Amino acid sequence: MFFATDLDTVTHGIQLAVAPVFLLTAVAGMIGSVAGRLARIIDRARVLETRVDASPDSAPMTTELEELRQLRKRGRLVNACIALLTFCAILIGLTIMALFLGETTELQIFRIATVLFLSGVTCFLLALLCFLTETVIATRVLKFGRTRKSL
Repeated sequence: MFFATDLDTVTHGIQLAVAPVFLLTAVAGMIGSVAGRLARIIDRARVLETRVDASPDSAPMTTELEELRQLRKRGRLVNACIALLTFCAILIGLTIMALFLGETTELQIFRIATVLFLSGVTCFLLALLCFLTETVIATRVLKFGRTRKSL
């Protein structure tokens, strides 16, 4: 396998491979944000579970149990979002490697790099849909604009 040794080829390879790094920055920010949401979901679920466990068997905790069901659904969406973002980061990392190797060696792997990049972007978009769905579910439980009579 031939590796390029001239500075221009290596420099161009680095420039080509660095472009997807900006997507990695967005992915890292999203993972931080979504992980924060997951932590809040877990904290709220623990509070509700403690309330349910402490309540007498004769007192139905339907509101708390319904909220726990919603939290479980939100937790699954957040976990899916984190998984998709992680796959996205892996695919973008592989894209960077493929672009650099394709530019600095005789390997013809630009098609592979294209598939990797598009797969990574697809994972990112699916993660955004999970995030949107989770936030919609989270805000549905809020009581904005409701009066006591309508509850």
